Amino acid sequence: MAVSAQGGISDPGLITLVNKLQDVFTTVGVQNPIDLPQIVVVGSQSSGKSSVLENIVGRDFLPRGTGIVTRRPLVLQLINRQAGQANGVKNEELIAGGDKEANVDEWGEFLHIPGQKFHDFNKIRDEIVKETEAKTGRNAGISPAPINLRIYSPNVLTLTLVDLPGLTKVPVGDQPRDIERQIKEMVLKQISKPNAIILAVTGANTDLANSDGLKLAREVDPEGQRTIGVLTKVDLMDDGTDVVDILAGRIIPLRLGYVPVVNRGQRDIDNKKAITAALENEKNFFENHKAYRNKSSYCGTPYLARKLNLILMMHIKQTLPDIKARISASLQKYSTELQGLGDSMLGNSANIVLNIITEFSNEWRTVLEGNNTELSSVELSGGARISFVFHELYANGVKAVDPFDQVKDIDIRTILYNSSGSSPALFVGTTAFELIVKQQIKRLEEPSLKCVSLVYDELVRILTQLLGKQLFRRYPGLKEKFHQVVIAFFKKVMDPTNKLVRDLVAMEACYINTGHPDFLNGHRAMAIVNEKHSSAKPIQVDPKTGKPMPQSATPVRTTSPTLGGMGGEDANGGFFGSFFASKNKKKMAAMEAPPPTLKASGTLSEREGIEVEVIKLLISSYYNIVRRTMIDMVPKAIMLNLVQFTKDEMQRELLENMYRTDTLDELLKESDYTVRRRKECQQMVESLSRASEIVSQVQ
Repeated sequence: MAVSAQGGISDPGLITLVNKLQDVFTTVGVQNPIDLPQIVVVGSQSSGKSSVLENIVGRDFLPRGTGIVTRRPLVLQLINRQAGQANGVKNEELIAGGDKEANVDEWGEFLHIPGQKFHDFNKIRDEIVKETEAKTGRNAGISPAPINLRIYSPNVLTLTLVDLPGLTKVPVGDQPRDIERQIKEMVLKQISKPNAIILAVTGANTDLANSDGLKLAREVDPEGQRTIGVLTKVDLMDDGTDVVDILAGRIIPLRLGYVPVVNRGQRDIDNKKAITAALENEKNFFENHKAYRNKSSYCGTPYLARKLNLILMMHIKQTLPDIKARISASLQKYSTELQGLGDSMLGNSANIVLNIITEFSNEWRTVLEGNNTELSSVELSGGARISFVFHELYANGVKAVDPFDQVKDIDIRTILYNSSGSSPALFVGTTAFELIVKQQIKRLEEPSLKCVSLVYDELVRILTQLLGKQLFRRYPGLKEKFHQVVIAFFKKVMDPTNKLVRDLVAMEACYINTGHPDFLNGHRAMAIVNEKHSSAKPIQVDPKTGKPMPQSATPVRTTSPTLGGMGGEDANGGFFGSFFASKNKKKMAAMEAPPPTLKASGTLSEREGIEVEVIKLLISSYYNIVRRTMIDMVPKAIMLNLVQFTKDEMQRELLENMYRTDTLDELLKESDYTVRRRKECQQMVESLSRASEIVSQVQ
C-alpha cells in the first residue's frame, strides 16, 4: 500500500499488471487481442477533458489550442512512486540543465522512445504534438494509433486513462468533412469494449440531456453500469443553480455516480496558474458553497482520482479470470496458426515438391472416393457431388426430353406419307418409325455432353478447395503451377470423354434394334390401339327392342388411306381435305398443277389417327429403352475416361510437368502474405507468452 499526496490509498499491483499487459502488445507493435480494463475519457471539445486529466496528474502537460487538439488516443498510465526513491538524477542537475520547475521525483516516459525520461512536462507536451503530427500531419486529421505515456509521481494514484479526441459536430478550417463520423467511430470502438470504464465529461453549465459524452455512453452502456460522470465548470453555473439533483441520480442515473470538479479557466491557463493553486481553489469552492459544503468530501479532483483508482482496481479483480482465459485461448490460436504457416523453407527443395505432389495426389483420390477425414455433415462434397450430377441432374435431364414435344401428330402423318413414296403403304411404315426415333435419340447428345461439362466443373471445384489450403497459400508460385498443370490435364482428357459420349449416342441412333426384348412390337401396338378405339365406340341400342346391339368385331384396317380419300370417306377430310375444299367442281375438273409447297391442311381422319397412335406407341417404347441405356452408360463413360483416369494418372502428370530441378526454388518462393503473417504470429505468440507469464504471477 502507498499513501498518495492526494490523500488516497492505492494498491498499484493490479493496475500495474494491466499497464504491463498494455505495454507488452504496444511494444511489439501488434493489435491487442485482449480487452483489458481501462478508463476511457469521452466528452465534447469544450467539456474540459484536458483540464480534468491535468488536475488528476497535477501537472500542465497536454497540448492546448483551438479545434481538435487531441488527435490520437493518449494512453496515460499514472504510477504512484514514493518521493525520494533513487532514479539516478539529482534536482541540482535538472536545475543546471534549465528545468527550474522540474522535480526529480516526477517524470514521464513514452513507450515509443524507451529509456528516455522527461522531467520537464513542457517537453512532454512537445513530444505529444510531435508524435501526433508524425501520424496525422499538421492538418486536423485524426489517427487511431495510440500514444503511450507513463507518468511516475508521488502525487498521483496508480491509474490507466485513455484520452480520446473531443466530440465535434461541424468541421472547422482544414478538418476533414466527415470528422464527426471519424471521431464517433473511434470513440465507440474504445467504449464498446465490455471491460472499458467510461468517464463521461460534461460541462455543468449545459443541459445534461444534451451531453455528447453521455449520449455516446448510453449507446453502449444503456443501463449506466460502467459509466461515471464528471461535471466540470460547476463554478460557472448561474446563481441559485447547482448539480445536487444530478449527483443524487434524479436526472440521468449512473451506477458509478457523478463527481463535480472545478478546473482552471482559460484565463488561468493563459496566466500559467499553477495546478496546485487551482486544486486549492477547487477545495475552497466546494467547502464554502452552500449546496456542496455538506458533501464536499465527495467533490473535487482528489476524490475523483481516488474513486477512479478504486473502481479500476475492483474492475480488474472481477475481470482477471476472464483475462487469463482469453490470453490462454489467444495464445493457443496463434500458436496453431504459426505451426500451420511452418518455418521458413528448410531442406532440399526437390524433396519438398515431391512430398507435396504425393500428398496432393493421395488427397485427390480420397476426396473423390469419400475416404477423407474432413467429411462435412452440412453439405455434399467431392465424389458425392459427382454422384448427384449423374443420378439427379443427368437422369432427370434425360427423362425431361419428350420425344413428342417437337414432333406433332400432324408431322408424323406427313412423315408417314413421305416415307411411303408414290405408292400408299399397306401397313404402318417402318421407315417413318426409324426416321423419327433416330431424330429423337440424337437429342440426347446435348444433355449427355452437358453431364460431362458438369463433372468437369466439379473436378475444378475440388481442385480449388485443395489448392485453398494453407500449404498452397504459403507458396503462390507452386499453387499457380499446380492449377495450370491440373487444368491442362483435365482439358486433355475432356476430348476423349466427349468423343466416347458422342459415340454412345451415335451407336444408339445408328442401329434401331426392334428385336430388343423390351420393345413393344408392331402387332402388339396395333392391338392396343384397336382395343382402345373399340372400347371408345358408343353402344348401339336397337330402337325396336331397346337392347344393346352387338359390337362389330371387324378390326380397323391398317392400310393407309388413298390420296384422294375416296370410298365412303368425306371428300373434305384427310391429308388434302382443305386443299380441295377451296375449289369448285369446275376447277377440280381442270386438274391444276400442285402448288410449289404442298403441306398437310386437313384434320386427321380416323384411319390416320390410328396410324399416328401406333407410330407414337412404338417410338415411346423404343425411346424409353434408349433413355434407360444412356442413363446407365454415360456416367460409366465419364467415370472411365475422366474421373477414374485423373485418379490413376494425377501423380504421374504432376511429376512429369513439375518435377524439374531448374524451377523448384522459384516454385517454393513464399508469398508476401505468408512472410508477413508468420512475423505477426510470432510477435503475437511472443506477446501473449509474456502476458501469460505476467498474469500467472497474480493469485
